[in-house]
Parts: sequence; structure tokens; C-alpha cells
Amino acid sequence: MKDKPGKGLLLFSAILLLMISCASVDRYIHSGEVLIWEPDIARFDSLDLVEQADEHTVLVTGSSSVRLWDSIHSDLSPYRIMQRGYGGAKLSDFNYYADRIIKPGPYKAILIFVANDISGGERDRTPGEVLKLYRILVSRIREHTPDAPVFWIETTPTPSRWHASDRIRDANRKIQRYCDRNPDLYFIETHGAFTLPSGSPDSSLFRTDMLHLNRKGYRLWAGLIKESLAEEGILPSPGPVEKTSR
Repeated sequence: MKDKPGKGLLLFSAILLLMISCASVDRYIHSGEVLIWEPDIARFDSLDLVEQADEHTVLVTGSSSVRLWDSIHSDLSPYRIMQRGYGGAKLSDFNYYADRIIKPGPYKAILIFVANDISGGERDRTPGEVLKLYRILVSRIREHTPDAPVFWIETTPTPSRWHASDRIRDANRKIQRYCDRNPDLYFIETHGAFTLPSGSPDSSLFRTDMLHLNRKGYRLWAGLIKESLAEEGILPSPGPVEKTSR
């Protein structure tokens, strides 16, 4: 059936507006600072030579909270986990290296936690820019992995960054709305579980730096993740759990 008059033009205009909108954050992706993470990404390249994803693999990737998760395999058992985390990750550099971090593969699911775009510093991204960067990332993933469910793990409220919590929550809400409107995109909520009845972060879940999770925090995180996967019908594959490299 042919488009109604003007329908094709409207579609073209919508795509053009999206390209223009995302172009405003493209400079972050191609800035020189993204190159400082090359050694971390090169380590992933080496791991990929001996470890490949298959249809049973749940890829957990992102910033230092993923990298420091030493008990990830037991915490997320019986899911088969591939762990790819590096410290200080932002969506700008994650986009730049996306094809090397998330290699083409038939993943059972892809979980992403990148929490450094808004930290309370002068160079923070705006919530709108965070959303645009995430939309670009999704489009890059879909180029070679069109069917894998992608889960964004909500930026966890932390005591050390509580002064930036309003902007962090705004970015989270924008990403959540985007996930709700698009197929195979999911949002794992963490805010309620990591805050006290007073509304402030539960410091008992964090290490002394009040930024990274401690053992208790990781156990709670794992429960939320496994619950979200199960709710979407993504269940562990039968057979022995294989521990993969970090």
C-alpha cells in the first residue's frame, strides 16, 4: 500500500530531527578524552579471543560498579554471565567503543550500567544529553544485535553524589520513558530499594567511599536484576553455569 500524501515527508522529517538532535552530543563521543580508556577496551579485545557470547549469555557491562563486582557469577547464578566493566565509564566513551564492548552475538540479554555522566561536576551532561547518548547507543547495538533484550540499570542513588540526585533522577526518568515506548528495551529500577524511608540513600549498602556497592549492596542489586529478567521471561538456560573471565 502506498503512503498517504505527505506521510513519507513526515517520516523523513522525524528522522532528520532525530539526527539533528543527536548531533548535539556527537562531539562528546568523538572528543579526545575517550581515548584514555583504550587500555581497558584492549583488555576486552583479548578476553574476546577466548570467550564468545552465545544464546545463553547475559552480558553485564558498564562502569566501575560492574568491574568491581567480584561475586557477579555467584550472585547472578544460574545465569551465564559475561562481565565487561571499566572504571569511569560515561556514555560518550561507551558509545565510541560500543562495537568492541558489545560484540555481535546471540545474547540472551544485555545489561548496561553507566553511572558517571552526572556526578555533580562542572563537566556533567544534562539529563537530556544522557538520553540522547543512550538512544545513540541503542541504535548502535541494534545494527548488529537487533533482537537481544537490552536492560538499562537505573543509576543507583549514592551518598557521595546525592547533591546531584535531582539531575540523576531526571535522566533516569527520561531513559525509563524511552524504554517503555520501544520494544525489547527495559529499565531496572533501583532507587526505592537503595533509599531509606526518609528518602536518602542507605549508606549500609556502600563501601567507605559511599559510591561503590559493598557485598550487601551487590546482593540487593543482584536480586533486582534477576527479578527483572524473570519478569520479562528471560530465564536461566539449563545446564551447568560457566564462569567466564572479567
